[in-house]
Amino acid sequence: MSHTFYIAMSYGIAGLVSLCLIGWVWLDGRARRRELAQLEAAGIRRRSAKVPEGGKA
Repeated sequence: MSHTFYIAMSYGIAGLVSLCLIGWVWLDGRARRRELAQLEAAGIRRRSAKVPEGGKA
């Protein structure tokens, strides 16, 4: 096994792991946004959300 092959494989594996992590975070973010939308549709609001005028506190 040559050093060039070892270095190329190291970069390839590091790139693949990085892409997998980026994909995982992106998919997880989509899932969390979907969950928040379902909770808001059910009437559950975040504490940091602004209360609409004339609404309950």
